[in-house]
Amino acid sequence: MKAMMVSMLAAAALMIAGGAMAVDMPSSAKKNGCTNCHKIDKKVVGPSWQAVANKYKGDAGATAKLSIKIVKGGGGVWGAVPMPATPKITDAEVKEIVTFIRSLAK
Repeated sequence: MKAMMVSMLAAAALMIAGGAMAVDMPSSAKKNGCTNCHKIDKKVVGPSWQAVANKYKGDAGATAKLSIKIVKGGGGVWGAVPMPATPKITDAEVKEIVTFIRSLAK
């Protein structure tokens, strides 16, 4: 009985911790279609945002580079499929997305 209670408490703690650690993409990423090609932790069409964060970790120019890439698009960094431009995205939305991506760096 005691072992079952300990197991149940451990399972509950893991569920709570998992929910607290879960992150979701910013609403601006969903609104602007970023989630069609990117996921946080796995490659889809484009790289995972975790991979992007890790690549640019410690790069003082990363915010500017990523901001330009989001607005103007581009290719050649992550493979053959180019990233389309997002010309109608606002500066505030770009900042929110880039800040989120950079926060994922490990």
